[in-house]
Amino acid sequence: MNRAVFDCVVLLQAAGFPRGPAVGCFETIRQKRVELLLSSAVLEEIEDVLFRPKIRNKFKTLTDEAANRFLDDLFQYAKFVDPVPRVFDYPRDPKDERYINLAIAADARLLVSRDNDLLDLMNDEAFRQTCPALTILDPVSFLQTLPNDPTPTN
Repeated sequence: MNRAVFDCVVLLQAAGFPRGPAVGCFETIRQKRVELLLSSAVLEEIEDVLFRPKIRNKFKTLTDEAANRFLDDLFQYAKFVDPVPRVFDYPRDPKDERYINLAIAADARLLVSRDNDLLDLMNDEAFRQTCPALTILDPVSFLQTLPNDPTPTN
């Protein structure tokens, strides 16, 4: 089964928009086509973001009930990996290290993000040598890489 890490923005969009690529990404988790990997650091970040008033103003459908339901889904469908050792250092955006390190620790093949700091790593030769099996892609590309058959792969 494909193992993936979703960054906070992808998770937020999956929680806050009724339609769109991020929701499609999360559906692959519900369908057990992909195993979502989370760490306590990623969970803390998404919990914080889901309840920020500024975010709530932007995502009108993201009520307390919807946010809590989404968090329940994360607990139901995600595999938690802790502790996550810090093996990758990313001075360009240290906050993104949590996603790379989680992917490395969990042997994930996919990291889904809209963050250019993460996406640009695919063009970084040193990163490619360090993490040759990891592909970082945006939600639309992620959905295009998966087989159309929603049957779980185990």
